[in-house]
Amino acid sequence: MIAIHTKTIPASNTRGTRIKAYTYGFGSHKGFTATIPYPHAESYELAHFEAVKELVKKNQLDWDLSDMRYGTSADGNGYSFCFNHSIVKA
Repeated sequence: MIAIHTKTIPASNTRGTRIKAYTYGFGSHKGFTATIPYPHAESYELAHFEAVKELVKKNQLDWDLSDMRYGTSADGNGYSFCFNHSIVKA
């Protein structure tokens, strides 16, 4: 399963608020990252999804993002996105 995590990076003295999207490094999904300026015109969820789209674009991945699922991260500072085909069958 591929999970893409996002987190908000607060503004500093030199940079505005940003969102970072990342995967953990394993196999062919070797720790991809992308960071975007916070898109204030979007809802919180869509702002984080914009970072996911940038991660896919930046790393030239052929991942279909049209049917992703997401949930709030454990620390409440972002989201975890995964694909619909990642299903547990009981």
